[in-house]
Amino acid sequence: MTLAIIGGSGLTELEGLEIERREMVHTPYGEPSGPLTHGRLHGQPVIFLARHGYGHTIPPHRVNYRANIWAMQAAGAKQVMAVAAVGGIHEALSPARLAFPDQIIDYTHGRASTYHDDDHDAVVHIDFTQPYDAALRDRLIAAAHEAGVDAQTQGCYGATQGPRLETAAEIQRLARDGCDMVGMTGMPEAALARELEIPYATCAVVANWAAGVGRDEVIAMEQIHETLQTGIQSVRQVLQALISGLAPPLPQ
Repeated sequence: MTLAIIGGSGLTELEGLEIERREMVHTPYGEPSGPLTHGRLHGQPVIFLARHGYGHTIPPHRVNYRANIWAMQAAGAKQVMAVAAVGGIHEALSPARLAFPDQIIDYTHGRASTYHDDDHDAVVHIDFTQPYDAALRDRLIAAAHEAGVDAQTQGCYGATQGPRLETAAEIQRLARDGCDMVGMTGMPEAALARELEIPYATCAVVANWAAGVGRDEVIAMEQIHETLQTGIQSVRQVLQALISGLAPPLPQ
């Protein structure tokens, strides 16, 4: 079964991927962030897409989430692992740590968030009680354990609009709402995957303490980039364990 990987900030290519071909999928919802890269990673077929474009030129609020998810399904993806950079709100989510959220709160606005908003479409209400696929999450958690990667196995992802970082007051609000981490790309990506019935789970990489949480009053982008590189190494270890069979096999 083909796994699709969406690379977020810090992951614009897959190390070790044996590229077989690149495919530009034209969708009814416009163009995706770039061509889909088909290849083999640790001997298994995968599809890779850089969410922000391969040159990291597309800001979070301008990503064509509908085209991205639709294109991956059209190309044969049967499940999606989304890698996303986040800010840590919970005290356990220190920079460079990984987390596998199990809940999400959507604070975004103005984004095309459904495939069913044309006049001729029937109203569709998806069950979003559990926004991430439980089986895929369990396999990611098992892969992290097998790879010896320290990771938070649950948490609530607060999805904000971006592209600016949040104020300290906004982070305090998110914390009161129950958010453990904050990112800008978690929605509507997760809901769109659910509409297309594609199992979807997020591997979050903590890039920095969220505003007002850490000791530094100013969040330095240079430090974020350095931290992401450390965290992405852990993501690669998890991917190797997930794909190569160290973790329980992906569902057929």
